[in-house]
Amino acid sequence: MTNNSIKTNKIPSLRFSEFNDEWKIVKLEDISKSIQSGKDKFSNSGQYKLYGSTGKIGFLKNASFKGTYILIARVGANAGKLSVVSGSFGVTDNTLVLNLKNEINKLFIYYYLLQFNLNKLVFGSGQPLITGGQLKSLNITIATTKEQKKIASFLTSVDNKIEQLTKKKKLLKEYKKGVIQKIFNQEMKFKDDNGGKYPKWEEKKLGSIFKRVTRKNIENNQNVLTISAKQGLINQKEYFNKSVAAKNVTGYYLLNKNEFAYNKSYSKGYPMGAIKLMNKYKKGVVSTLYICFKLDDEKSSASFFEQYFESGQLNHEIYKIAQEGARNHGLLNMSVVDFFETIKVKVSSLDEQKKIASFLSEVDSKITRTNGLLDQATKFKKGLLQQMFV
Repeated sequence: MTNNSIKTNKIPSLRFSEFNDEWKIVKLEDISKSIQSGKDKFSNSGQYKLYGSTGKIGFLKNASFKGTYILIARVGANAGKLSVVSGSFGVTDNTLVLNLKNEINKLFIYYYLLQFNLNKLVFGSGQPLITGGQLKSLNITIATTKEQKKIASFLTSVDNKIEQLTKKKKLLKEYKKGVIQKIFNQEMKFKDDNGGKYPKWEEKKLGSIFKRVTRKNIENNQNVLTISAKQGLINQKEYFNKSVAAKNVTGYYLLNKNEFAYNKSYSKGYPMGAIKLMNKYKKGVVSTLYICFKLDDEKSSASFFEQYFESGQLNHEIYKIAQEGARNHGLLNMSVVDFFETIKVKVSSLDEQKKIASFLSEVDSKITRTNGLLDQATKFKKGLLQQMFV
């Protein structure tokens, strides 16, 4: 590829070296056979897929379209969203169907419209809308047929890589979800270094393993943390891009590394609230609405309990004693005494805890590495879209 430092109206800044022709400006209508709304009614029976503004929404008995088309969400929150569909299928009236002329590479136009961002054409505050008339009058700049094909093929290979990484990440997450349940339900057992069995797991009260943390922030530490379902205990400014804490945080609890905080407010994936380990920072402060605690038992591993809490093993225990109360602004009615003296956990030996934590940590590392590669590929694609089109 060559990188043109000066971008003219008809030459992309990044292109394959064998091409040097200027691109030409055309109206989308002039390179299309038709641009129309779908006319199929919702159905969920039949052999052909039915598409709407959110993607596949059902099935129908008789297909309205056969071939490869670009679908564009016409109305609603998804207005302007693009997809390429091939085969025999139907389309509802909230989606526009772009049928291009045979000499035009459909994927090239798809990627062109993707980088153009059709969402900026959407109008209407109550019901966002984009019309076929807008698309027909849209000026676009296209390359020769050969260059169209090369660009489309290259970007498709990038999309294939993104799809592979997305699937890998999903499979790793599903694997961890399954294996973590088997481990903590003791359906999957580990052996010691000599191949022998570990001691039987014991049931203990939380209060016999953990000690409550109530130290106040007398040092006026300004690292104010919040609990994020995905990111754990994280700095508020980093998470919200602003501070939502009180101006004076000396009354907050001060946490040290490897101490826990429990947010009694439910969130997606955490119906009984989330317990997170503070491991990103040496120190941080949290609201006194959180129940904070640390290990008070040398025979226990913080990393083990980080995974234990994340598995949702406590949900049933918490559910038995906690109820949502309007007086508590959505927080579960969980007293500190009940939390430490009523809730029970099943605990293995320290050696087995370490082995379990190490195993699950390695799975987490694979997920993190895959997610990093996925982010890189996504950013790479975004950069290509910005530079490979005029």
